[in-house]
Amino acid sequence: MVIVTISGPPGSGTSTLVGKLAQAYGWGSLNGGDVFRKEAARRGISVEDLSAAAKGDLEIDRALDSLLQELMSAEDSPEIIESRLCGWWAYRTGIDCLRVWVTVSEGERAHRIKNREGGDFEDCLKRARQRQRDDMERYRILYGIDLDDLSPYNLVIDADEKDEDEVFAIVDANLGK
Repeated sequence: MVIVTISGPPGSGTSTLVGKLAQAYGWGSLNGGDVFRKEAARRGISVEDLSAAAKGDLEIDRALDSLLQELMSAEDSPEIIESRLCGWWAYRTGIDCLRVWVTVSEGERAHRIKNREGGDFEDCLKRARQRQRDDMERYRILYGIDLDDLSPYNLVIDADEKDEDEVFAIVDANLGK
């Protein structure tokens, strides 16, 4: 059963946080970003290109999001779910869990993406901004969700000035385990 959802924009550190939680608690996890990246790889395109394609073909998101919601609602779901919208799905379906949103500034996100994937900082910043705009528009059209509305989350962490251990400590303390 889902105990915690982890959400945030690309480069916010959600994958790192999930890894630390899974290791500390021995929990299973499902990464919605991995599902999206696998679909991009299956199509032979970049994540940014799939995001842009999804803008024109809303069935891409509907199919991936439907799969994620099914997995979240299953009796044998992993304890940790990570995706941009999993906190919203948990909130809307009444799943009683800690819903975490990790936020960082655009500049910090671009810096982290550059460190993870390489490339030029300005290019990483441009790609991150475009992906955020594309995603926000799709989620608004598809589900009436505004990614700037953090009301479904019961824990919002500004991680600009925090390292991965500090973010983990905040979540750990809020899990009360």
